[in-house]
Amino acid sequence: MSSTSSPSAPVVTRFAPSPTGYLHIGGARTALFNWLFARGRGGKFLLRIEDTDRERSTPEATAAILKGLTWLGLDWDGEAVSQFARKDRHAEVAREMLARGAAYKCFSTQDEIAAFRAAAEAEKRSTLFQSPWRDADPATHPDAPFVIRLKAPRTGSTVIADTVQGDVTFGNDQLDDMVMLRSDGTPTYMLAVVVDDHDMGVTHVIRGDDHLTNAARQVQIYHGMGWEVPVFAHIPLIHGPDGKKLSKRHGAVGLEEYQVMGYPAAGIRNYLARLGWSHGDAEFFTDAEAREWFDLSGIGRAPARLDFKKLENLCGQHIAVADDAALQAEIEAYLEAAGLPGLSEAQHTGLVRAMYCLKERAKTFPELLEKAHFVLGSRPFEPDVAAAKSLDSVSRGILTELTPQLQNASWTREGLEAKLAEVAGAHGIGLGKLAGPLRAALAGRTVTPSVFDMMLVIGRDETLARLSDATR
Repeated sequence: MSSTSSPSAPVVTRFAPSPTGYLHIGGARTALFNWLFARGRGGKFLLRIEDTDRERSTPEATAAILKGLTWLGLDWDGEAVSQFARKDRHAEVAREMLARGAAYKCFSTQDEIAAFRAAAEAEKRSTLFQSPWRDADPATHPDAPFVIRLKAPRTGSTVIADTVQGDVTFGNDQLDDMVMLRSDGTPTYMLAVVVDDHDMGVTHVIRGDDHLTNAARQVQIYHGMGWEVPVFAHIPLIHGPDGKKLSKRHGAVGLEEYQVMGYPAAGIRNYLARLGWSHGDAEFFTDAEAREWFDLSGIGRAPARLDFKKLENLCGQHIAVADDAALQAEIEAYLEAAGLPGLSEAQHTGLVRAMYCLKERAKTFPELLEKAHFVLGSRPFEPDVAAAKSLDSVSRGILTELTPQLQNASWTREGLEAKLAEVAGAHGIGLGKLAGPLRAALAGRTVTPSVFDMMLVIGRDETLARLSDATR
């Protein structure tokens, strides 16, 4: 058996997380790949919450998933579907497969199954359970609890025609008659996934390669129901920089952590798209380009490695080209997510005015806000340790001399550059030597925009007042 699907069908993809914890960065990439593939082809991107594990699924985790996808900018079509809410439909399909002869009732108890496996292990043969009820005459069925098992083929092989992994073959003798409906009438994950994907019209199942074995078993359900099999694309998992499976020891693994650390969503989208997928040599690209370029053939088979330096570099490029108003809104959302104080009206206004000179070379929002201290802080600006070193007696003397000369200077970049060059030249120093003390006076920091940008943003009166504070 092989998995095939009609290439002419409208594209429908889905992201189907389990709400048992945070949204993993690997899950976010899976969602992004599905979103890009669908959006680039005018198709649908659906969201299904696989909440059948009632003990571990929580409303809080579901809310975190929705919030994370929204922050990442991945919109889905229609309402998010609850898998648990569809349990009656799943059970209906199991009973239909029973009627078709593609499944059977199994009355074996847990003790009998355990005894079978123990005997098989002792005799060094396969421990895959072979139910004695597979071909039993229904007339012999007892009045007892039963599960419904898939009647899987015992010989031959199941082939998954995977667009990333190539053809992957599973010997049917390695696949058991899995349980589809438990004795209490609840469906198993394997059945629920197939029924939901079929009913939702999913044409392409793009997910982690840890689901590859699941695909072999799920294909048999598709065939048992006579349903068309979707196109499968099993993508390699994300590893840490050391090549080992990504875990907390490598740093942030939950998507929400990246927002709290101050990475822009556009940068995360770009980086995650590039993590395991490529389009020529393109590293930095826009959402529109990603939607246009993304295809399954560009996904590699080897696990991708998380690289924070590359992530920061891309994020810096996205901050630099971002729309000022959009960037302002995202910064304020970052402050809220990180539990930091919001901006006052005056700070908001100052940040808007200064944004043009803050965006370059800031790789994260904390870096940008540090550069923005000159408009977010207020007089008197107390210099930090590094900045204070540049405010020695000689520097203070030069600033004292500069202050009255700025009273009537032309308040343009050219005018300010000329005036500062004149004062620096009179003391036999370069502009660079004057910039350090000026930064300390205007911002109390060493990492700032250019002194000319700061003076233009805060204006003449505020500049003179800060110089006066620093030279007292």
